Amino acid sequence: MQYLFTALFILGFIAFLGFLVLMILSMRKGNRLPIKYIFFTTACFAIASIGLYGMLTLSSNSSQSGEDQPPSSQIELSGLHMTTDEFQNKFNGAVGKYRLNGLSITRLDIQDSSEQGSGAFEYVFNDELRLGGVLNADESVQEIKLYGTGDTSEPMGGIFLTAIATLILTTNSEYTYNDAQDVIQDIGLLGRDVNQSDFNGATVRNGLEYRFNIQDHDHSTFEITVAK
Repeated sequence: MQYLFTALFILGFIAFLGFLVLMILSMRKGNRLPIKYIFFTTACFAIASIGLYGMLTLSSNSSQSGEDQPPSSQIELSGLHMTTDEFQNKFNGAVGKYRLNGLSITRLDIQDSSEQGSGAFEYVFNDELRLGGVLNADESVQEIKLYGTGDTSEPMGGIFLTAIATLILTTNSEYTYNDAQDVIQDIGLLGRDVNQSDFNGATVRNGLEYRFNIQDHDHSTFEITVAK
């Protein structure tokens, strides 16, 4: 309908101007103004007015419809705002920058889940360290988890702690390694030996929650999610 009203306005307005010019020329020559000029000029003006009114009405309705919709920032899927490829590149970039040997991701194992409209990914570093994540319907990363196995009665360190720091760097592109250590300290992993079976520490940075917990004497989990 928008095109129809636009065409009516343009054609009606052009014809109106044409007949208006003819009327003016006829009057300047001193001739009697033909009735048909008056009729056609009036008709063209009415057609142009109808077209303009229709254009304005449709434009107003479209604007109101847009106001009823939630802002784009509200309908975005929650998550870390990166694809799996971007996640892998940022992770490996941090590994290379800080020479964190033994942590590079060669290829994420993507698992589709068409029934739920989402998916997941996984990467196994070794027998004691595994990375997992959940994807949104648009295949962006929603959350990340790092799973560690081993005796939690021993002080935490080594590759697991380094992997945690790398994930923090991956999700905060402006962070340095010292910033990542600050996050780890806020969680409570550096101020004490984490050797309790019920440890659960967390901190929030830039809208993301970083949480570490020990589920039992053999399993630990580090998780990154959108803060609620």
